[in-house]
Order: sequence, then C-alpha cells, then structure tokens
Amino acid sequence: MKKPVTLALFCKVVDNFGDIGICYRLARQLTLEHQVAVTLWVDDLVSFQRICPPVDPTLPEQTVQQLQVRHWRDQNIDCTPEQVGDIVIEFFGCDLPPAYIAAMKIRRPVWINLEGLSAEDWVESCHTLPSPQFTLTKYFYYPGFTGKTGGLLRESGLLLERDQFLGDPSAVRAFLSGLGVTQTEQEALKVSLFCYPHAPVSELFKAWQHGSTPITCLVPQGVAQEQVEHFMGPARGPAPRSVTRGALTVRQIPFLPQEEYDRLLWSCGINFVRGEDSFVRAQWAGRPFVWHIYPQDKHLHHVKLNAFLQRAGLRATSAGQFNLAWNEALQGHPELAVLWHEFEKDRQKIANMAPEWQSKLITNGDLAANLMQFAASVGLNSG
Repeated sequence: MKKPVTLALFCKVVDNFGDIGICYRLARQLTLEHQVAVTLWVDDLVSFQRICPPVDPTLPEQTVQQLQVRHWRDQNIDCTPEQVGDIVIEFFGCDLPPAYIAAMKIRRPVWINLEGLSAEDWVESCHTLPSPQFTLTKYFYYPGFTGKTGGLLRESGLLLERDQFLGDPSAVRAFLSGLGVTQTEQEALKVSLFCYPHAPVSELFKAWQHGSTPITCLVPQGVAQEQVEHFMGPARGPAPRSVTRGALTVRQIPFLPQEEYDRLLWSCGINFVRGEDSFVRAQWAGRPFVWHIYPQDKHLHHVKLNAFLQRAGLRATSAGQFNLAWNEALQGHPELAVLWHEFEKDRQKIANMAPEWQSKLITNGDLAANLMQFAASVGLNSG
C-alpha cells in the first residue's frame, strides 16, 4: 500500500487567532478530506487551545483530531531527512528552523510559502512564483478571490451543513440558548462582534443604544474588553453576562471552537469579523459582514480593504461605506450612527448579493484541494 503524503505546516501566531485559525483549518481539511498525514508546528499553543480545546499547551508533542501537533519553541530543533514532510508549508514567511532546512536539502520536498489573503490585482502575477533557495525551490502560494489564485478555504460539506442548520429553527434556538442567549435576545437583530481593540466600539454601541432597532450583540469574552466593560460596567466574576441599555443588549459569550463559531456566524443577521480566518468564514456564512482588517504601516491595509470591497461589488454600497468607516478609511469621517442606519436599512439587499458572490468563489476551487494539485504539478513524490 502506498504511504500517505506527509506534510509539515509551520505557524507563528502573530494575530492571536487568525494565523493559527487558518493553519488549523487547513491542516484539518488536508487530513480529513485528502488523507494527508499532517504535522502542525505552532509556537503558541495557548492561542491554539482557545479555538481547539483538546490542545494541551504543556505538551511538546501531541495528537489532536488526527493531527500531529508540535510545540515550536525556538529555531533550535533537531531534524533528520526522514522527518521532513513530502510537502513543507511555512505560513506567511515564518522562517523555518535551520536544521529543518538542512534536512530538506537531502529530502527535497515541495516547499511552499503560504501567503496572506488579498484581493489586490498583483496577487495573480505572484501566485505560484518559484524562488530559488540554494539547492531548493520555494513557491509562493496566494489564497485569493479569482481563478488565478489558490482560492479560499472551504470544507466540502460546509455549505450543506450551514443550510441544514439554518433549515432547522429549533437547532438555531438551541445553539443560541446554549450560549445563554434568552428568548427575548434571540428575537432582536443578532450581531456578532469580533474586532481588534482599537475599533470604534463605544461609538457603535452608542448608536445601537439610541437606535430604534432592538439589537443583541454577542461578543466573545476578551474581545474589545475595555470598551465592552465601559458599556457593561465592572465585572463581578468570570462568568459571561449581559447588560441592556436602551435598544442594545450586549451579551458576552465564551470564546468558541471553530465549528461553533461558524454556527454563531450563521445564526446572526450581521457579523463583525477581523483578520483573515473569520473574514473568510463570514463570506461562507452568507450574511452581511463588517471586516476589521489587520492594521499595517502606511495604511496599506486600507488599500487591501478597498481592493476587496471593489472586487466583491460592495465599494459603493452602504455596507462598503460602513466597512471603510469602521477601519477609519473613509474621508470626511462621517458619523458612524448615520452610516450604520443606512447599512442596517440595506441589510436584506446586501444579503441578497451573497449567493452570487459565493458562486464566484466556488468556481475557483478550495484552497486545500488547489494546493494539493499544485504540489503534484511541481513534482510531489510521496514515496
């Protein structure tokens, strides 16, 4: 019997949950759908545990849901050629350990640098470009929104699972009730909030509080903590809680594993997401969303945001305007409350755009399958 393809995926956690979220999702899909034997090297197991509770942060090596997980403590690791994967992926140029690269020169795997997601035009010309590395070749691989990129992560049964969940109102109610959301809170417009600490959350809460639409904001504990506590008042214990002021109820919920986070996105009418992983999942959820993009020097993240909004057909819509304002990328700095009113009013119209956008994304294939096809095309040898 032919041995399974082996793959080593190296991840340094920079954006708390985005980096490990992407790598864990990719590793899991490669394992379950492509029967690849994956070793996931991670430098921050505490963040990993937040989205995957079975992870034990104290162990140097463990098996989690069929994945081999290694704690990447530093660059000083021992490695033999036999321990190198048939495919080696470094996420976002995280710099492989020197001993691992030395072993790669003998083992000669397919070496891929998996880059960050962007809708900018230049990505297509850089996708799959080879980069000679002494006796090896490293390929730059870009996820993206067109057929000339690697596509987006999407498990084969994801959309069917979503539709089955939403087609069973009792399942949705039970899920929300399990998070502590009361019946009254469920009847309001439900909004999930996941953002970086500098987002204008207090301004948004003020607009919601004095608005005419009842809103239940579901925010994981620890997210926008200072601004959430300013609204809710000092906590009297570690348990999640809810506070209602005017038309707004803010309910803290536990930080959810990835599968449950998907259900949260499906259950809400509007989703605020951040970084890359939750941003992609919001698109598959098919709900209107607001993206808090990871900040970069010289406001380069504003260029990326505008590129996505333009490609998705959202740039001139109320959703596009609100996304820009949320990221402080809109000239004139109009009041967030005014922009929110327009966005909320257009919510159904924006939602109706989602199926066509998802269809375009599906035609590009999914990132995991595309990546495996590319590895085979450049000489993958699994022995």
